[in-house]
Amino acid sequence: MFTGIIEALGQVKGIEQEGSNRTFEIESHLASELKIDQSVAHNGVCLTVIAVAGDRYKVTAIDETMKKTNLGEWKEGTQVNLERCMPANGRFDGHIVQGHVDLTAVCTGRKEEGGSWLFDFSYPEGTSHMTVEKGSITVNGVSLTCFNSKDNSFRVAIIPYTFEHTNFHQLKEGMQVNLEFDIIGKYLQKIALRQMGK
Repeated sequence: MFTGIIEALGQVKGIEQEGSNRTFEIESHLASELKIDQSVAHNGVCLTVIAVAGDRYKVTAIDETMKKTNLGEWKEGTQVNLERCMPANGRFDGHIVQGHVDLTAVCTGRKEEGGSWLFDFSYPEGTSHMTVEKGSITVNGVSLTCFNSKDNSFRVAIIPYTFEHTNFHQLKEGMQVNLEFDIIGKYLQKIALRQMGK
């Protein structure tokens, strides 16, 4: 389990295609603290460490992960938000994040406003996913509060620290991001639909 509080930025240094799977080599100062079989969230995608060497490590994404996330857009040099799983005795600073991306969204707006930044996102209509005003959302692994919540779009505000220490500073209109909707909201929605016979 994760909290959506990004620990570091990593950089993609190599990509290998192995059948329908894709292995990524990531460079990060966190590498020396990682071990094989450890779970690390990459732009909100939980991936297992399969090798560690110096300041680099490798993770593999299966075909299903590639189809549901923005990992297919990664290339050498891409910056990636990283978070290790939460320790049992750690602080819960964000919200419950599983590292299981629901779908991708597109950035439809970016605006600087008094030192902070506003980002707008839209995702496909007709999905069962939803946001609520002032509810939690995970964008590229970052725990955020959404507002201007509509049927298939929302806005988030990014403070300067988050802007500089995540890959939000590189995010532009038209780019894809990974979304994980609030797990509590997803359970409540499913219960409500069952009670309505849907």
